[in-house]
This record gives sequence, C-alpha cells and structure tokens, in this order.
Amino acid sequence: MFIDFIGVALDQLYNQAAKMKYMFGGKARLPIVLRTTCGAGMCAAAQHSQSLEAWMMHIPGLKVAVPSTPYDAKGLLITAIRDDNPVVFIEHKMLYGIEGEVPEEPYTIPFGQADVKREGTDVTVVATMAMVHKALAAAEELAKDGISVEVVDPRTLTPLDVETIVNSVKKTHRLVVVHEAVKHGGAGGEIVASVVEEAFDYLDAPPKRVAAPFTPVPFSPVLEQAFIPSVEKIVAAVKEVVA
Repeated sequence: MFIDFIGVALDQLYNQAAKMKYMFGGKARLPIVLRTTCGAGMCAAAQHSQSLEAWMMHIPGLKVAVPSTPYDAKGLLITAIRDDNPVVFIEHKMLYGIEGEVPEEPYTIPFGQADVKREGTDVTVVATMAMVHKALAAAEELAKDGISVEVVDPRTLTPLDVETIVNSVKKTHRLVVVHEAVKHGGAGGEIVASVVEEAFDYLDAPPKRVAAPFTPVPFSPVLEQAFIPSVEKIVAAVKEVVA
C-alpha cells in the first residue's frame, strides 16, 4: 500500500523482474503490474509519505507510470496490465479524492506520451502527480499577472516523453520542473538534463526545480506543509525564470 516499503521486495523487482527479459534474449514475458501509493499530505510521517519514483526510473527494464487524473489513471493502468514488461504504477494518495470524467469502456494511454494539460507561451512547467494540480493552480494565479504558463504532465517517467517537453521549451524558452520527491536525485534533474542536452540554445533563463528539501517527511502538520511544494513556491519559481 505504501511505496515506502517497496524495499522489502526490491531484489525481486530490480534484480530479477527488471532483468529477466534482457537476460533471456527477449523471450521472457513478465506481465507484472506493481501498484503502490506515494506522497505526503496525511501526516503519516517519514515511513508512510515518501515519493520514491526516481528509484524506479533509474532501473532499466522497469516502466514507471505516474498518473495525475482519473482519466489518465484508468488509461495507463489498462496499458500497464496489457504490457508484457514489469510496470511500477505509482498513485499519489492525495489524488484519490480527485473527480473527473472517465469513459466506462476500456481505453488505453500509450506509455511515453506526455499530456499538455494547459497551453502557454511564456514558460513550461513540467509537473507530476499531485503537483500537476498545483501547477495548474499556479498557472491561474500567474495569468492574472500576464504570464502564460504551459503545464506538461509526463504521465510516465519510464519511458519519458522528452520530445514533448523539449518542443514545449522551444516554444516558451523557459523551464520549471515540479515534483514532490526531494530535489536531490529526483526525476526533475533528469528532465532538466534532457532539455539542456537537446534545447540549450532555446533557453532564455536557467531551468528551475521546485521540489521537497533533502529531509525525511515530517510528522508535524505545519512542517509537512512546509515540506510539500506549494502553489506559492511554483509561482515564485516561474516569476524568477520569466524575470
């Protein structure tokens, strides 16, 4: 139920399942979906609140899905179930109360296909899971100041749709990446590096990351809220790169 305890089965996941297809010359089928939850916001303290998706995206052979909406969750989950490779399907526990339109019939969302949740022209904000909703809220606030924000949701971290992110940055010339996991070693670093490698000349400002500090998740409600990236922090980062 919690990604915090994925270490109990980590050898089976990263050292066995992730490698079997490669080691058997592509003949092995591993249609495994490991569903787990991540994220803070419930005052569940340091051992029940972590976001460890960067662990999983570092392992060749694993696919990593990180939905942010009910529609995406269903489409990505069906894709994961039909995939013959092991998939780590990470659901942010604070999104279980989110409502949205979901077709009754089965449908799939291809892995490695990001979704532009909001079109914009001044800055690209790449956000994952619960941070997508905060990025959209920040975009509304920034629009009042005449700043047009494009919000891109990768939907999967492995495979990562670098092309959509890079094309967005080529349009806006600025990048802010937002995730709840700690900044150090987080998925944001990989996203920023990919953009720098492929679109450095398009950047008009250094990319910014908005993420949690390098500390365990606090139990105290006040400290936990300070730990989780906020709409205000996203707004401040965008204004810094736009300025």
